[in-house]
Amino acid sequence: MNLFLSVDMEGITGLPDHTYVDSHKLNYERARRIMTEEANYVIEAAYKFGCEEILVNDSHSKMNNLLIDEIHPEASLITGDVKPFSMVQDLDESYIGAMFLGYHARAGQKGVMSHSMTFGVRNFFIDDKIVGELGFNAYVAGHFGVPVLMVAGDDQACAEAEQLIENVVTAPVKTTISRSAVKALSPRKAGELLQRQAKSALEKRASIAPLKPPKHPTLRIEFTNYGQAEWASLMPGTELEPGTTTVKFEAKDILEAYQAMLVMTELAMRTTFS
Repeated sequence: MNLFLSVDMEGITGLPDHTYVDSHKLNYERARRIMTEEANYVIEAAYKFGCEEILVNDSHSKMNNLLIDEIHPEASLITGDVKPFSMVQDLDESYIGAMFLGYHARAGQKGVMSHSMTFGVRNFFIDDKIVGELGFNAYVAGHFGVPVLMVAGDDQACAEAEQLIENVVTAPVKTTISRSAVKALSPRKAGELLQRQAKSALEKRASIAPLKPPKHPTLRIEFTNYGQAEWASLMPGTELEPGTTTVKFEAKDILEAYQAMLVMTELAMRTTFS
């Protein structure tokens, strides 16, 4: 049994604001250790359950946050940027399931450091369904027939997961007070919760179905300002919808939609204030 872990940072316990998730800020090194500890709690539980191979994909910012010298010695780690499939790199049909750790709510929603990939995105649409990082990544997993068994993060990310994925197991390691304040479990208590829930998710994996994406999805990205939409619409095959900040792309499958999203959001980040 092979298990895939995608580990983001904003949803790790005890991390309330950007000073913990920005590598240039004072709290970042502390946060890296807590992030690595959370991953290790889940890895240990999965190996005890009987998983044979565990692949951990660092999924935050430049994706080089997890400490390889402190990660569980039996796990493999994907670290660094640029990756063709970003937060779900190397996920394929060989895995019995995926678990998303350290996740956060989508842009515009209540939740600690809520956003969708970049601060230039207001909404992602797959056909008419609004998704954030969690939903988009779950669709890619579903393309390969892989269910998302567990989502860990703040309470709002967990609620989002429960709305998207029937029977998904969640592990809320902190509760939102505001977008930059939380009531958090201690790392040890969070670890105990993560181990219990990871075991539960593996036990009930047969009852959790993959989130199947549309066969030929229409990706629409609503940006926060027109300049971002202009930049994104430079990608061939896109269309800037008149009178909006929304850019549309007709994809052959969810994998192409995902890569189009990566390119469009990177282009949009070139927008300056003036």
